[in-house]
Amino acid sequence: MQGAAKPPKLEVRNLSVGYGEVAVQKGISFDVKSGSIFAIMGTSGCGKSTLLRALMGLLRPSEGTIIFAGEDYWAAPDARRAELGRRFGVLFQGSALWTSLTAAQNVALPLQMFTTRRPASVDALVEIKLSLVGLDTGRDSLPAALSGGMQKRVGLARALSLDPEILFLDEPSGGLDPISARRFDTLIRQLRDGFGVTVVMVSHELPSLFAICDDGIFLDAESHTAIAHGAPAALRDTCSAPIVHAFMNGEGDGTRPASPVGVAHATG
Repeated sequence: MQGAAKPPKLEVRNLSVGYGEVAVQKGISFDVKSGSIFAIMGTSGCGKSTLLRALMGLLRPSEGTIIFAGEDYWAAPDARRAELGRRFGVLFQGSALWTSLTAAQNVALPLQMFTTRRPASVDALVEIKLSLVGLDTGRDSLPAALSGGMQKRVGLARALSLDPEILFLDEPSGGLDPISARRFDTLIRQLRDGFGVTVVMVSHELPSLFAICDDGIFLDAESHTAIAHGAPAALRDTCSAPIVHAFMNGEGDGTRPASPVGVAHATG
């Protein structure tokens, strides 16, 4: 007899996000299954990173709810949101490492700030996290001395430092050469498979989307909402929305048809 299905790790309902009076995306609803790798897709400027900022707690939505592990994140008091936020791991676009700190010191920083571990315990955990992402050299180097791929791995090790339940990744393979990108994709999948961490990632890299993501939404820049929902490979093969079909098949960045397109769904 199979066990009961796990509740979604993240539930988003009727979410609208923007800056001031400018609505970037509106009416967004989706679930992120526990243990899934969920993609936020769309053409440049559609609001992918803006939506991600709201999900990770950096931008308050103008409408709607975000339920994380059964709790309404933005309805919680500030102190509770801070507690919930420590269950998130974040890899920013460009890694966002502290340039004056070594790789090991960057990874140690969240442990020093948010735990009461002794220095020896912090050092041991840093070694574990760096080994986990396959960084065997450069641990005592400043970020400027590391390759782009190594910087990404340091950023990921830092995101993993507090053993998060969910990882938010902003263009994780962006700027990497094809071989490094493929290795980084494999690493993300191994972290999901080995530790059960849930992943939400923004990406426009089609090989990465097809290789590791099992669900996602496609945001439209013109209608300012999600127009497709499903696994990237399924959207590529079956979605009838022209702009989605064009984007997912690598035909430029897609061209909006003259007639409106409704929300499309695909299953993988």
